[in-house]
Amino acid sequence: MSRPAGNPPPRLQLRETPWRLAVCRFPPEAPLPAWVLHASVEFWSITRTPHELSVVCSEDDLPPSVDQHVERDWRAFEVVGPLPFGLTGVVSGLTAPLAAAGIPVFVVSTYDTDYVLVKAVDLVKSHGVLAGAHEIVR
Repeated sequence: MSRPAGNPPPRLQLRETPWRLAVCRFPPEAPLPAWVLHASVEFWSITRTPHELSVVCSEDDLPPSVDQHVERDWRAFEVVGPLPFGLTGVVSGLTAPLAAAGIPVFVVSTYDTDYVLVKAVDLVKSHGVLAGAHEIVR
């Protein structure tokens, strides 16, 4: 289901989620934060690299001790999936229109789909930008 080079990115179905998220950075050697594993929200993500440990979670689940290297007030659009692995241009088809509109993003990918996070202050503008290129569903 891949597409030939030069074709436009696929038109996707997106769903705005109700989540208010935070993106946190910890040192690469930090232990996995137990509070995330008990999070009450439907969405969280943990990624470790040789350079950092990143956590995306509900703002409500952040303990008061997490007050450095945290970006709060993110909202998410979910790409309705699952998406085939051979499908190309998904992330660029989402991020390019937002970048052209001057909207910063944070992207989380899973086995089945992708999530594009935008700051809450940019949510309404992002909705309009994404609706111009994709279908927003409830």
